[in-house]
Amino acid sequence: PEAGRPALVPLPRFLAGPEAWRRRPGPLGLRVAPGEDVRPLASHLAGIALVAIAFPTFSDGRGYSAARLLRERLGFTGEIRAVGEVLLDQIELMRRCGFDSFSVGHEPTRRALAAGRSGAMRHHYQPVGTVPELPAGTRPWARLSPA
Repeated sequence: PEAGRPALVPLPRFLAGPEAWRRRPGPLGLRVAPGEDVRPLASHLAGIALVAIAFPTFSDGRGYSAARLLRERLGFTGEIRAVGEVLLDQIELMRRCGFDSFSVGHEPTRRALAAGRSGAMRHHYQPVGTVPELPAGTRPWARLSPA
């Protein structure tokens, strides 16, 4: 990897020998494939700078759950990156689940982002614990993102 950038190691490879990876110099990042369980990382998160979660197709939503587990249950404070076929209208939902960076492979989405469009939405039907939100209206679960 480039100097100062995390080496990205597949999750199963890291879990097979985490201490060896911790001894290497430089920041450490992990690649999580769809369906891989991130809970075994609980005792290792302090030394990890980046978790890159793969989205091989826009219709595979398992990465959303992995990001929420990392942020809300495991307390991961490092970077969580969505990698792959991410669509414009998914980006705001991904942010709500804990993603804070994106490596977008979907060309129309890349063009829209380059043009300044974000796909942002303010009204949500379910609360999350990863971003600040306000109750909205009389429905107990309705939320409003700050402007």
